[in-house]
Amino acid sequence: MADQDQFKRHIAFKFRIGDLLKGIPIINEERFSYLELDGKRIVRVNVVGNITERYDNEGEKKYTFMTLDDGSGQLKIKAFGDDLEKLTNLNQGQTILVIGVLRSFNNELYITPEIVKDQDPKYLLIRKMESEKNRPKDLGVPKEQIVAVKDKILGKIKNSGENGIDVAELKQELKEISPNIVDQEIQKFLEEGMLFEPRPGIIKYLG
Repeated sequence: MADQDQFKRHIAFKFRIGDLLKGIPIINEERFSYLELDGKRIVRVNVVGNITERYDNEGEKKYTFMTLDDGSGQLKIKAFGDDLEKLTNLNQGQTILVIGVLRSFNNELYITPEIVKDQDPKYLLIRKMESEKNRPKDLGVPKEQIVAVKDKILGKIKNSGENGIDVAELKQELKEISPNIVDQEIQKFLEEGMLFEPRPGIIKYLG
C-alpha cells in the first residue's frame, strides 16, 4: 500500500505551462515541497512546448538552461551534471515533450528533466485541446484557499502592533506560503489602501 501511495504522489501530471504558473509553490523549511494546483499536490509534470532560448555554461560547473513556451506561458528547463545529456542536440525552435520534477529557486518555478522527447508541433495543439477538455470551471487554486492565504497574511500584519512588521520577518513567520505569493498579496493590499509602508521594508495595517 505504501508503494502504491508513493506512486500516486509522483504521477507526472499533464498541464499547460500557463496553468502551472497559476499554482501556489509550497515551501517547507525554505525548500520547495510541491505545487498546489487544481486541488492536487504537483511534484512531477508532463509538458509540451517550443524551445525559445537555450544557454549552455561550459565553465567548471556545467549546466544547460532552456526556456519552453507552449503559447500559454514560459517555463525554464534546467539540467546539471548527468542530466545534461538529456538536452543534447535540442535547439531553439524545436517542439519537445518534457517529463520532470518541479523545482523552485529565487521564486522561479522550473523543471529538472527526467525524460525529453522531440515532438511534432501538432502536439502543442493536442495538449491544448486535452487541457481545455479536462479543465474544471475554476482551474487553479480553489477560491476558498486563496481567501485563506490572504486572511493569514493580513492577520499576521494586523497583529504586528503599532510599529508594523518587517516583510522579511513576515515571510519567516509564514514559511508555508511562497515568498512570491506574500509579496504579491502585500502589493495588492498596498494598492487597495489596507496597508502602508512607514519605512522601506516595513508594512503596517491601516484597515
